[in-house]
Amino acid sequence: MARRAREDEFPEASRRPTTGWGRPGGLQAEYLGGQLLVAMPSMQDPRFARAVICLCAHSADGAMGIVLNKPLENLSFEELLKQLEVEPLPPHRQIRLLAGGPVEGGRGFVLHTTDWSSEGSLKVTGDLALTASVDILKAIAGGGGPRQGLLALGYAGWGPGQLEDEIQRNAWLNVTPDETLLFEGMPDEKWRQALAKLRIDPLLLSGTAGHA
Repeated sequence: MARRAREDEFPEASRRPTTGWGRPGGLQAEYLGGQLLVAMPSMQDPRFARAVICLCAHSADGAMGIVLNKPLENLSFEELLKQLEVEPLPPHRQIRLLAGGPVEGGRGFVLHTTDWSSEGSLKVTGDLALTASVDILKAIAGGGGPRQGLLALGYAGWGPGQLEDEIQRNAWLNVTPDETLLFEGMPDEKWRQALAKLRIDPLLLSGTAGHA
């Protein structure tokens, strides 16, 4: 049975995860905020096997990202709106639901294009934002909201230095995202699509990391 969501599980984005969302006004250049992380075949953690993660923030305090290729099972957008008592029902627009990661699985995040934003939206890149308030769900359900978006319950989080250590151990590749990789296509194809953007054949991929 799907876990019941509550409206207070979509708090304002200013209530940031303890793993660190980076600093307001942009991330330092050496960090990978806004990049996609692509799991290497040697990934030891089964929760992230063949995962493609949009890294929404990365700083000395840690990192936070949304898994893009793990569909949320047993819950539809319409069912989520009913739980949150958001109208109209049925919704005028749909949005893809994902299991965004193993941390705080009851919290909702919408990763979306920046043609729509609210006061609490976190700017990931010039074209990409993250919003954790229920207002964006109301806008989408009513036929408005951002041009492109996806809704994730939970996120992937790393403490200070943890992601850097995993990259050093060749657990991840990184690649610059595009809207197709972020918002379109089938989830089970994203891992191969991300590798194809790096011009890597997964059959030939070894444990040696490289970066776009």
